Amino acid sequence: MNSIWSYPPQSGHVEGQDLTGCTVAASDGTIGHVDREADHHGMRHLVVDTGVWIFGRSVLVPVGVVTDIDAGAGKVTVACTRAEVKDAPRFHTDSETMDRAYLMAVGDYYHGLPPRQAPVT
Repeated sequence: MNSIWSYPPQSGHVEGQDLTGCTVAASDGTIGHVDREADHHGMRHLVVDTGVWIFGRSVLVPVGVVTDIDAGAGKVTVACTRAEVKDAPRFHTDSETMDRAYLMAVGDYYHGLPPRQAPVT
């Protein structure tokens, strides 16, 4: 379960790299852009602003689902679909990024998704 909160080695993540503003892409289209990164209780995640896609709400995505970071293109790719991101536990307030129980629920949800192969580039 801890792996859902850590960047996969092959993701291209560089420690200290700022992903704020990067576009976030699912396997079937764009989700939004990284609003901020957080690491509370050892549970690293991205808060993604979905814009008008999900009525202007943000979603929380554990970094363990990141499959690729292309800093030059400003793009972060995740190993899930738009629907799977939309169906994740609802993110309401910033205080939830520090709520261990909420983060555990998010981790359980993403951990339970079907495994996917990283796209071939």
